[in-house]
Amino acid sequence: MELKVDGRRVHAATGGRPLEAGKPMVVFVHGAGCDHTVWQLPARWFAWHGHSALAVDLPGHGRSEGPPLASIGDMVRWVGALLDAAGVKQAAVIGHSMGAAIALEAAAGMPERVTRVGLVGTAAAIPVHRDLLSAAKEEPERAYQMMTAWAHGTSAKMGGNPAPGMWMTGGTLALFARNQPGVLHTDLEACAAWKTGPEAANKVRCPALVIIAANDIMTPPKAGRELAGLIAGGRAVTIEDCGHMLPAEAPDALLDALIGFFAPARADAR
Repeated sequence: MELKVDGRRVHAATGGRPLEAGKPMVVFVHGAGCDHTVWQLPARWFAWHGHSALAVDLPGHGRSEGPPLASIGDMVRWVGALLDAAGVKQAAVIGHSMGAAIALEAAAGMPERVTRVGLVGTAAAIPVHRDLLSAAKEEPERAYQMMTAWAHGTSAKMGGNPAPGMWMTGGTLALFARNQPGVLHTDLEACAAWKTGPEAANKVRCPALVIIAANDIMTPPKAGRELAGLIAGGRAVTIEDCGHMLPAEAPDALLDALIGFFAPARADAR
């Protein structure tokens, strides 16, 4: 579907079903250099199992008009405007990597609107290597290659893909290559400048789940566990044999973790 947020066109996938008033909303937020397509499986599952789903393209990403937003704080404010544009008062927010930083800050800053938060492949800080920042600005194609190499676990680099016939790392490289000029660099600068993760984590009061990839070298498992420990009542789940790109490498395990996280809410609704 298409929405207008801050006067610009925004694209959001709805999992194959229209939004329905009265159903609990789940908003999915992608990571740096990605778009809504990373959330196809969970968005579809939730849309067909009692929820409405919005898997968004952040400004300047995918099919959404730019420019990209320059800070995590700007992206959090944009999420609030997105909910307004969709006519949604409250939503669960699930994010991956940079998207999880946005989700964390949204849960801390908009407690009356964020009902639960899922934080996938992230940490309380997301430092970015200076060589990657430089490449993203000066040689984007090299940055896409670096990101693809670092973001995947060993089995993915050997050709493993849950979907037969699909090329795991090639697909991720193509995903990054779809970026408009300057988008990845802007995203990575925003991640590097984000310093308020621990403070935000301490403010979260809604149910929170941190989903950790056992072989993640971009946001290591130790950092994920530390993030969960900063959140009151925060839970952590580790998914084995995958790297930072959990939505691509372990889509079924990721979905199972999310379903389990939402199960108490579904039981309460009956």
